[in-house]
Amino acid sequence: MLGPVEVRRDGHRAAFSGAKLHTVLAALLVAREEVVSDERLCRLLWGWAPPATVSAQLYTYVSRLRKILGGDVLIDRRPPGYAMCIGNSTLDLSEFEGLARNGREALHRQDFENAGNLLRDALARWNGLPFANATEYLSDAEAPRLMEARAVTLEHRIAADLALGRHEQITGELTGLVAEFPLRERIRSQLMTALCRSGRQADAIHLYHHGRTVLAEELGVNPGEELQATYRALLEGTLDRQPRPVAAVRAGAPAKGSGQGAVFPATLPPDTVDFVGRERELDLLRRALAPDGRSADRPRRVLVTGMAGLGKTALAVHAAHRCQRDFPDGQLYADLRSPDGTPRHPERVLLHLLRALGPARDVPLTADRDHLVRLYRERTAGRHLLIVLDNASGAAQLEPLLPNTPEPAVLVTGRTALPTVAGAHTVALAPLGPRDSLELLAAAAGPDRLAGAPGAAAGIVEHCGGLPLALRITGTRIAARPHCTPDRLARRLADPATRLRELHFGDLDVHTSLLPSWRTLDPQVREVFPVLAALGPPPFPAAAAATRLDLSEAEAERLLEALADAALLEVSGADERGQPCYLFHPLVRLFALSLGESAAPAAEQPAGRPERNRRLTPRP
Repeated sequence: MLGPVEVRRDGHRAAFSGAKLHTVLAALLVAREEVVSDERLCRLLWGWAPPATVSAQLYTYVSRLRKILGGDVLIDRRPPGYAMCIGNSTLDLSEFEGLARNGREALHRQDFENAGNLLRDALARWNGLPFANATEYLSDAEAPRLMEARAVTLEHRIAADLALGRHEQITGELTGLVAEFPLRERIRSQLMTALCRSGRQADAIHLYHHGRTVLAEELGVNPGEELQATYRALLEGTLDRQPRPVAAVRAGAPAKGSGQGAVFPATLPPDTVDFVGRERELDLLRRALAPDGRSADRPRRVLVTGMAGLGKTALAVHAAHRCQRDFPDGQLYADLRSPDGTPRHPERVLLHLLRALGPARDVPLTADRDHLVRLYRERTAGRHLLIVLDNASGAAQLEPLLPNTPEPAVLVTGRTALPTVAGAHTVALAPLGPRDSLELLAAAAGPDRLAGAPGAAAGIVEHCGGLPLALRITGTRIAARPHCTPDRLARRLADPATRLRELHFGDLDVHTSLLPSWRTLDPQVREVFPVLAALGPPPFPAAAAATRLDLSEAEAERLLEALADAALLEVSGADERGQPCYLFHPLVRLFALSLGESAAPAAEQPAGRPERNRRLTPRP
């Protein structure tokens, strides 16, 4: 299929013709023994204008194929379509993918000679434009991903040649490739590297500026990090040096010489400079994410849960940076929550991830979700990537973003357990202990600001309840405002009535961070939230909540579990009957009480979710 679709037996081409017949054969082969529905075959054959005799014509094409291919190749009718098994036959596409994968792995091992040979063998399987003698509908649907796979394999082969010092031999080839693919920044970077090492620095500089103009005119964007890094290395005089090992480039630190090899996505946010504590959790994440030969065939999906403000994102990003060397194909990050706290649509997240994984021009903006998911899974398949999906709201949002091969690892953060990632690798965060809390406060405020006020620092730590967000806010306020002494801030935080108002600085705000959790609650749960907060700081069982709410114990427990699922309530021990007890984090309890008797200010009411008429108020 890597060229005109054809069948060969004993070295001779089987005689059959017609775009429709070639299309049916190619569609069945692409499916890899999976069922291809009649509807899909129809669309690949005739687009959106099928004839009235669709079923009869499909039957005819399949019958002709069976006769041409003989008994060694089986085409079964499996409603709602057909499936093909090629038996002992070979498929050029499968051979190409296997050789390309082995070549990529050899490149990872820095076995450049072997990598180059394998990748050249893979590219030799190509014989022209794929599906050249099939219908345009099949070509439009399937050819782009194959052409992308060929271009990436070509880039890897060139990376191996550059690593072996063959820059002069491949300069002419690269010049033609840049003309053929003017928007592929990696190929342009590789040609700049080859030119520079051949003593043609002026040509390399001109090539960069030409590429910047092309990108601006065609896509309206600036050069990406890889092309910019190559240009910086060129100006600094480091690009003409022998390339660093490819494994080091992929490990995440190539600023200067990255133009010579394959550069992979690195979209993680910056690491937290003063990250404190969580050593046990970091160790759990490291062991869960690290490749393990014993479980190489199982997906690695890890979930970090906990209430808002506990530092789930900071922990996930810190762990991802520490694991970079385990993921030589790159690291991806996506925030699944919009700035207003609402969940992002999976389609928008997929577009963001796809643009980081490959050329933006190959990602159609008008594609439906199924097409985006397929393209995303093709681009992540077999790649040793770490994908961080932050602030997941539910399984429906998360499922389209999960790769379908075991090589990529996925690290998810969310307020509660998610069925698609829950299990042995779930890390539930708790508030920081007093020692780590004090260390985080000192890191944010500056040790000198707290040195003379140990009592005030201890008071601040107590009032923040071990919540990293609150500690960072207070520490930042102390650092940024000389007049805001620890003693003064500790006194202001001591008043529960004003504590939440004090836990605010710039974009950081404890009250605002808790709002998305509250907005997701059902109206009835939102209504009882401040009423339950009036039970006080100690843990309480469902029976006490039932009495306060004037509901049955079973109904009260249902509401309590809903609050626990939203990470607005914790399960803490059991009562004398063995029933679970529930506990508010001190700041969550203040947040609930601040909502007032209505439990829902009008300004915060989600559209289409009317409030119930009855209001529950605390009993005196």
